[in-house]
Amino acid sequence: MLFSKIYLKKAFISFLKYTNVIALLSLALPAMAATSKIGILVFDDALTSDITAPAEIFGSASKQKWFSSYEVILIAVGKNKEIKTEEGLKIVADATIEDDIRPDILIVPGAYDITQLVKNKALIQYIQKVAKTARWIGSNCAGAFILGEAGILNGHKVTTWRGGEKGLQKKYAKAEVQFDKNVVISGNLVTSQGGIVSYDAALFMLEQISSSENANKISKLVNYTPSHKGLFCERKTTSVSNVVGHSAFIAP
Repeated sequence: MLFSKIYLKKAFISFLKYTNVIALLSLALPAMAATSKIGILVFDDALTSDITAPAEIFGSASKQKWFSSYEVILIAVGKNKEIKTEEGLKIVADATIEDDIRPDILIVPGAYDITQLVKNKALIQYIQKVAKTARWIGSNCAGAFILGEAGILNGHKVTTWRGGEKGLQKKYAKAEVQFDKNVVISGNLVTSQGGIVSYDAALFMLEQISSSENANKISKLVNYTPSHKGLFCERKTTSVSNVVGHSAFIAP
C-alpha cells in the first residue's frame, strides 16, 4: 500500500510538470501569422477618414476568426514612416513603398492637393506593380486621380470626390466616371467619394471579400450603417440573393 501511495505521488508530480511544460510551450509559440495583407497608403496631408475608415473596418474584421488571415498595414509614400494628416493626426506607418511590400488589397486615400502625388513616379510605379497581383484595389476621394495616373481606372466605372467627377473624366478618358455615386464597385476596383463615405466603401469591399453576413457583423460592431442610396455595383456580391447593380448587404 505504501508503494502505491509513493508511486501515485510521483506520477502526479510528473503529470503536473508535464502540464506546466505544455502550458509554457503554448505561451512561447507565436500566434499564426496572417497570410494576406491589406495595405493602406499614407502620406502627409492625407484626409484622415480616408485612412482611418478602412483601417477600422478591416482591422475590426481581422480580429474575427473568419478574417484572421488578413492584417492591416499602413504604407508610407515617403521615406519617413511618420506622417501627419490634413486634420493633424500623426500616424506612424508599418512600412514604406521602398520596402516593396505587395499587399493583397491596396487602398489609396485622397488629399485636397494631390499635385505632387500624381507626379511621384516611385508611387505610381509601386501601385502598378501591386495591381498586377492584388485581389482588390480601392481609393477614397481624390485617391482616384492617383489610381488614374497608374492606369488602374481604365475600363472601369469609378467615382471620386463630389464635384471632382468632371475633372477625373477629362484627365482619364478611358475611365467611366459615375456622377452622384458615393461608392462604385467595378470588377476588383472600389472607389468612393471619401470622407465618412470611406466607411461605406470599406464595408462594401468587405462584403465582396467575405460575405454580407460578416459585413453586417462589423457594421454592428463599429455602430455604423452604410447607405445604399449612392451605391453603384456591377459585380455580384458573395450573396446568392444579389443581382448586378445592387448590394445584398442589409445593415441593421
